[in-house]
Amino acid sequence: MEQILLILQSLELTDIFDIGIVTLLFYSITFMFRGTQAVALMRGIALLVIGLISIAAVFRLEALSWLLANSLTALVIAVPVIFQPEIRRVLERLGRGSVFGTRLAPHEIRVSVINEVCVAADKLSERRHGALIVLQRNSSLQAFIRTGIQMDSMVTAELLATVFWPRTELHDGAVIVDNTGRIASASSVLPITASRNLPNPNLGTRHRAAVGISEVGDALCVIVSEETGKISVTNAGRMILDLDAQRLRLILSAYYGPADDVSLSMRARLREAADELWLRMKTRRRQQAQS
Repeated sequence: MEQILLILQSLELTDIFDIGIVTLLFYSITFMFRGTQAVALMRGIALLVIGLISIAAVFRLEALSWLLANSLTALVIAVPVIFQPEIRRVLERLGRGSVFGTRLAPHEIRVSVINEVCVAADKLSERRHGALIVLQRNSSLQAFIRTGIQMDSMVTAELLATVFWPRTELHDGAVIVDNTGRIASASSVLPITASRNLPNPNLGTRHRAAVGISEVGDALCVIVSEETGKISVTNAGRMILDLDAQRLRLILSAYYGPADDVSLSMRARLREAADELWLRMKTRRRQQAQS
């Protein structure tokens, strides 16, 4: 405790400013990768490295300590290679100035999108026409939009039903609705999930692609099964099966419709974190005073 007090007393204004910049830098990095597979991968790497270092230190394993010391440099070089897709998306967002919060479509447009998607899903379900509709939120989908046919069209139930008609050229792939509430592309190619924790192991490529796109970002995906006509939704790597139009509307309204103008900016998130930290410190001081 005395050492901590000595350190705090020796701090100067420039030191506090320096610590603040480093803290902001680390928070920015975690904020950029939030909602992607990189978070779980980074957590796994960190736990593995910390676990091995702890084992080597406790049991004084010289060979393991030597291996870890010589592997850290290689790990630093390997990190940009492992996280290349995520780093590229972050740099693209930085270049477009959208790192600190992606601007979403106005509330009225998103309500209209929800209505049109629900009507289209209901029609496609009755006809048993397969469909894959992606709704962009904060994470960028430009890499996947470029794989399809560019459209830039209003979201209407008639257009969606036409796109996914089995005899059209665009039915095989995904329709992506961008953050302006317009159809950005059709027949887009989505990543296939490698997860084995699917609710049904017999799910086809369309459902696996829907889970895959929800794993690499925070996009919502609506699926209509071609075999059964059942409607499903994926979010954050999880799938909700066997929906009707009413339940689909409730889910989309909860995940896609509530925020009014803009997703939480980084400044707002920092303010919330600071307020929470201040409340915790205040509560701890009050408990110490009472004891």
